[in-house]
Amino acid sequence: MDVKDVLQFTDSLFFSETGKHIDRLQETILKGTWEGQKYSEIAEEEHCTEGHVRNVASELWQIISNALDIEVNKSNFRRILQKSYLSINSSHFTKEFINVSNVNFCNSNIHDSEVMNNRSPTSLQDTQQTPKQPHIDLSDAPKIFTFYDRTTSLTTLKQWILHENTRLLAIHGIVGIGKTALAAQLVEQIKHEFDFIIWRSLATSPPLRILQTSIIQSFRRGGAPVPAPNADGVPAPEEGAIAGGLSLLDYLQKYRCLLILDDVQMVNSSGQLAGNYQLGYEDYGTLFRQVGELSHNSCLVLLGSEKPREIAALEGKNQPIRSLQLNGLGAEAGEILREKGLAEHEKWSELIEQYRGNPLWLKIVATVIQDLFNGSLSDFLSDDTLFLGDLEYLLHPPFNRLSESEKQVMSWLASETAPVSISKMPENVQLSRSQFLKVMQSLGRRSFVEKIPEGDRTFFSLAPVLKEYVKTNYSRPKIEKEARSPF
Repeated sequence: MDVKDVLQFTDSLFFSETGKHIDRLQETILKGTWEGQKYSEIAEEEHCTEGHVRNVASELWQIISNALDIEVNKSNFRRILQKSYLSINSSHFTKEFINVSNVNFCNSNIHDSEVMNNRSPTSLQDTQQTPKQPHIDLSDAPKIFTFYDRTTSLTTLKQWILHENTRLLAIHGIVGIGKTALAAQLVEQIKHEFDFIIWRSLATSPPLRILQTSIIQSFRRGGAPVPAPNADGVPAPEEGAIAGGLSLLDYLQKYRCLLILDDVQMVNSSGQLAGNYQLGYEDYGTLFRQVGELSHNSCLVLLGSEKPREIAALEGKNQPIRSLQLNGLGAEAGEILREKGLAEHEKWSELIEQYRGNPLWLKIVATVIQDLFNGSLSDFLSDDTLFLGDLEYLLHPPFNRLSESEKQVMSWLASETAPVSISKMPENVQLSRSQFLKVMQSLGRRSFVEKIPEGDRTFFSLAPVLKEYVKTNYSRPKIEKEARSPF
């Protein structure tokens, strides 16, 4: 099987699922993958970003997976394709067409490219119907191997989505807290309540136009109708809410959909307060507002380390816009320590409290306890300095997103030995009162500060891990020098 066979075979698979032929970039991805190239090499060859290549490739693998009824990805593409191709060509049937996983292929090994290009997708469009079973596209969702008890959170989310018709929902929390795992478990428990379930990651900061096109293509693969031709018989464009075609909002209104967007903070700007979009990404905010305000039975779930500004402005107890700040596990986190083989159960609660029940943080530190302290919690906890280790690398990205004024306030909070009130301005913070309050609100939306109510007052502090990180990475002189920059 040579490259020409690969392209012809995959083009047939692609056409059977989409009614279209592969384009130039998809062809380059297929050739490059077959020949062992990395995505970065393909991106350089096509003069585009590696993130864009990954997005297109993810869509391509999903389409081929649907056609062959088996999961296909970059690592197994060559093996799966050879096996499927040989299976077809070694068949003893002599029919004009042979069927593999509901896809018909001509017995001829080589298809004339001109004939292929002239094939009409009309028959495919004519057979599309509203899906009887939910169409589930989790191509961007990570594999979750272990889920720790979040019964209360799951119950709340199911109540909001299934019984209170929540249209826009944010699940936010600090890195490692388990937002993605919770959302994956939620999908598993409510998937039969929807016509379409689609999961997309914003980790590569795709422009909204690209994201909408990807989602709409998934709707089409799941049986949703292709936009009707216009008066001149020309098919309507596909990307976004453009002349004559169904927009993403149209699909959300026409069907009951569960749409999950992960890593939403990646379309926001670094170095600014939480909720400020990157230049050219402001249309995400418009989409979120429209999803929350328009009437429909779908739900858009936003996962991220920052609470979106639109959610903060529109949410309410009697509103179809909600948010859930995910906090750490309690005693349930003991299961993590049990899996890591830590003894001294009576000391588990102290470790869990220090690391705020954060599943990923606890996994990292439990590994260190095994590696360096032979599993002895007593020896580890006797050290006066809170250990960070690999947690530093985990915290670098979210801290690098902070504005200089946020770093200044974080440094002040880290220097305090007890929770503080914000009723008075700290003397060594060089901000106006208004700026200071904006910064505190922003840090709250990033889940960086802990709120401690006492009577009718609220006090603020940092979790021990964050306090240690700030002391280690942001010295007071450096912060005060940077604070002189304009806010």
